[in-house]
Amino acid sequence: MTDRRLPLRRTLPVGLAVSLLMAGAGVPVQAQSLKPAAGLQRAAAPAATRTVDYIVALVNSEPVTNFDVRQRLLRLEQQASAQGKALPARDELVKQVLEQLIVERALIQQATEQGIKVDEATVGQAEQNIAAQNQLSVEEFRRRVVSEGLDPNKLRNDLRNQVLLQRLRDREINARVSVSEAEIDAYIRERQNASVGALELNLGHVLIQVPENASADQVRELQAKAEGVAQRLRAGADLAAQAREFSQGAEAAGGGLMGMRPVARLPELFVQATQSLPVGGVAGPVRSAAGFHVLKVVEKQQAPVPELSVTQSRARHILLRPGVRLSQDEAIARLTGYRQQIASGQATFEALAAQFSNDGSARQGGDLGWVSPGQFVPEFEQVMNALRPGEMSQPVVSRFGVHLIRLEERRQAVLSEREQREIARDLVREQKADDAVSAWTDEVRGRAFVEYREAPQP
Repeated sequence: MTDRRLPLRRTLPVGLAVSLLMAGAGVPVQAQSLKPAAGLQRAAAPAATRTVDYIVALVNSEPVTNFDVRQRLLRLEQQASAQGKALPARDELVKQVLEQLIVERALIQQATEQGIKVDEATVGQAEQNIAAQNQLSVEEFRRRVVSEGLDPNKLRNDLRNQVLLQRLRDREINARVSVSEAEIDAYIRERQNASVGALELNLGHVLIQVPENASADQVRELQAKAEGVAQRLRAGADLAAQAREFSQGAEAAGGGLMGMRPVARLPELFVQATQSLPVGGVAGPVRSAAGFHVLKVVEKQQAPVPELSVTQSRARHILLRPGVRLSQDEAIARLTGYRQQIASGQATFEALAAQFSNDGSARQGGDLGWVSPGQFVPEFEQVMNALRPGEMSQPVVSRFGVHLIRLEERRQAVLSEREQREIARDLVREQKADDAVSAWTDEVRGRAFVEYREAPQP
């Protein structure tokens, strides 16, 4: 059997995005990716867009600069263009990016206060992973980043901050979220007793935020603004246009859509307001601690009770571990050569794995056996899941080294009682973690003293 320490998920992955952290913080999820692959073919930003740097906001006396906003905005626009995604008006996008940076600053300050650190080796590994995913050496990747008008040192610092935020999130949420055996029993019993699937909703969401210590006149003014949005939606106004113009919620950049979700993963306030409405119905404004919410039912369906089976995969891999005698670039080059030998029939995957792989699975020709979803680290599993039976990957960088993967076959497998309970535990924990992350980021943002200076001019 293979050395299961290699691909198994024993720790949470090094985060190259903070979408989970920011989901409850009123900033667009799209604005949080640090992986620049989608924008690597674009040229540098025009010189006319580069302005003199200055402070746009202070977060507990720590500055957020116009340069910070400009760099984040540039990455976001490059990615959106490459992926064919629409963005809100630039003025609104700048506000959302600034709010994102403010929340990140507050979270990073908390991580520093707690003594959480990220060493240079971890940052270097994150940078190598991104470069390898784009089939580039680290030096080629840095040159490409510069050609796009981005600062490689700033990008590296952003990588450090994202790892820091992931570690902070793990510490905070692990302390806040626990799942009891009784909760697992209740979840399984609820699913087994359901004669029909649970309700799922895709809601349109427009949030009009109410500041802390707002005066009565301010509250009335903001409520009237929310009521205007609700009236226009009921009259047939475009949801995306209303969200992009008025919403301060996390979904604004995506046209206000929250996406199809089980009601168990929606705020109870939203469910109570919308579950009896037909598709197209509008609820609100409804008040929460965050402000006034206007909700539109975009889609509504009964989800089927999940089958008690999973899709399992059986794959082989060849692992090369970079070290003193073998750089990561050299490992990638060797595996590329092995791939060509296998594809041309000069060698077999099994023979090369047995001879060269640095994993315990080498004795079985690289065979990893049958595995269920979630058993491998994400950077390995995502590539494996995209393969068809018999297909080989390009070299893949993970925290364990560089892999060449071949998918052998897939099958549907019935889950044992223990496996069912583990899946139930993960689902319950995920539901509770979503709420915990949102509450936590709101707490940190609420405690931060923010002083706005000059408006950004990206």
